[in-house]
Amino acid sequence: MELPQVRGTLTRGKSLAELTWLRVGGPADVFFQPADREDLSEFLAALPDDVPVFAMGVGSNLIVRDGGLRGVVIRLGRGFNGIEIDGNRVVAGAAALDSMVARRAAEAGVDLSFLRTIPGSIGGAVRMNAGCYGEYTADYLKEVTVVLRSGDCVTLGKEALNMRYRQSDLPEGAVIVSATFEARTGDPQTLAAHMEAQLKKRDETQPTKDRTAGSTFRNPAGFSSTGRADDTHELKAWKVIDDAGMRGATRGGAVMNVMHSNFLTNAGGATAADLEGLGEEVRKKVYDSSGITLEWEIMRVGEPAPNE
Repeated sequence: MELPQVRGTLTRGKSLAELTWLRVGGPADVFFQPADREDLSEFLAALPDDVPVFAMGVGSNLIVRDGGLRGVVIRLGRGFNGIEIDGNRVVAGAAALDSMVARRAAEAGVDLSFLRTIPGSIGGAVRMNAGCYGEYTADYLKEVTVVLRSGDCVTLGKEALNMRYRQSDLPEGAVIVSATFEARTGDPQTLAAHMEAQLKKRDETQPTKDRTAGSTFRNPAGFSSTGRADDTHELKAWKVIDDAGMRGATRGGAVMNVMHSNFLTNAGGATAADLEGLGEEVRKKVYDSSGITLEWEIMRVGEPAPNE
């Protein structure tokens, strides 16, 4: 594959396992770290149309299959992690960590504290409509700036993304480069204390020190079009997993975490096939026991190893 000239970094055959929280997966054909937005735009404009593009964040909610990813994997870095605050408006680069955005906003008296306990970066939070404790990215997002597969840079309002529970719609091949939020204001010390309480609660109930990718399956509940839970029909994925007898289930080096059974865990030496295979086994057991079809929350991408 002939590649355009760039000012950033291009690497062929880059291992992606080291870049995901689960530490599994094969290589990318090409791995691109653009220097800035202009570099990204020029690269995509010059890249042949038939070459697939995958935008990767910090790998916190991702399984890359053992055979790796074809095409170009794009990962944004320092040129895309800025955070600007003006009044109650926060503009964050797609590579800015959710936790850092929450902390910086709180210091300025802006309440995006729900982001504090969400692993990952802002680009992923927008794409997945990330949320916790009843608050979602869609509640605060105003607009996103994206570089399209054509190389054009455009701004899209929240309405164009069709945000819903753990999902949004983006143009094929588009790369989020920044997001704009508006939130209520609050006392910085109060917001800081609230975030500390959230972290304490998370650490008491989730296996934060284990090698996981966050929640494995979406809650099989009713949700409104804004992404909020419908309290009249609330059901937790961990509960149906427990009811199916799959807490602590293993496959190779993969395990459904004993502390929280909706956390698929690399307990040591797991392959992507182990992890995904165990997840599919859980889905089957849950369906057999309750008739409920669990939907993956973790994104799975790439191809299996040739011998799988």
